[in-house]
Amino acid sequence: MVFFGAYAVLGPNGLIALGDYKRQLVARERQYAALDQRRAMLQNRVTLLDPRHANPDMVDELVRKELNVAHPDEVIVPLK
Repeated sequence: MVFFGAYAVLGPNGLIALGDYKRQLVARERQYAALDQRRAMLQNRVTLLDPRHANPDMVDELVRKELNVAHPDEVIVPLK
C-alpha cells in the first residue's frame, strides 16, 4: 500500500508532476494561439489571391517578388 501511495504522489503521473503538466499546457496553448494567428494571416492571403476576384495589389506584389522586376523610378523597401 505504501508503494502505491508513494507512486501516486511521486510517480511520473503523480501529484508532483501535475505542475509540470500545467506548465506544458500553458506553453502549448501559447503555441496554438500563434499558429492560429498565422493560419488566419495565410487564409487572408489565400482569399486575396482567389482567381475569381484576386486583389490587384496582392497579385502585383507577388509578381514583382517572384520575377524580381521593378521600374527604374521605383523605390524598393525590403521588409526582412
